[in-house]
Amino acid sequence: MSTPSIIELQNRFLLMLPRIVTHAKIFFRQVPCRTKREEFVAETVALAWQWHLRMAAQGKDARQFVSVLATFAARAAKSGRKLAGMNKAKDAMNERTQMKRGFVVGKLPDFSTLNTNPLAEALIDNTRTPIPDAIQFKLDFPAWRRTRSRRDRKIIYDMMLGHGTNHLARKHGLSASRISQMRNELKVDYEKYTEGELAASA
Repeated sequence: MSTPSIIELQNRFLLMLPRIVTHAKIFFRQVPCRTKREEFVAETVALAWQWHLRMAAQGKDARQFVSVLATFAARAAKSGRKLAGMNKAKDAMNERTQMKRGFVVGKLPDFSTLNTNPLAEALIDNTRTPIPDAIQFKLDFPAWRRTRSRRDRKIIYDMMLGHGTNHLARKHGLSASRISQMRNELKVDYEKYTEGELAASA
């Protein structure tokens, strides 16, 4: 039996394409990100086309089992299989790795509140703070914190995490009013430290 021409193979695939796309959309309907769903569907179609060509070379007609072809292509796409290569198993951006290890990759928040981790803010590109000020803070703050007692360093760290006054008071065995006083005292002390550093470097 002669091998079908590429034009004939394309026409056959176009007849199967609506069923493959529909199957892929149903298969990946639980993926929350629309863009990611579309990528999975596109990869499923690409793999189905590749396997369609391979089967034709073996004398098989994929039109006889379109649903099976679409199912295996969708499963392969979900596992990280691509038309060209495959995602690395240890790549954090690999969806399969995320599902297997139980984590997700997302965007950092544009701003932080007392209910979120303010340390994450340092990882976001900051276009408002002048570069010299940012460098000064990264150098001065750790140095200043080392001048405080071990207990103060723990309290400062918890303050940076955004814990409220009552939580800090209970955790460190202090009164809420004392924690409030310490916030002001630490602020003043840090300002004095940085002023002294600037004067010394002038």
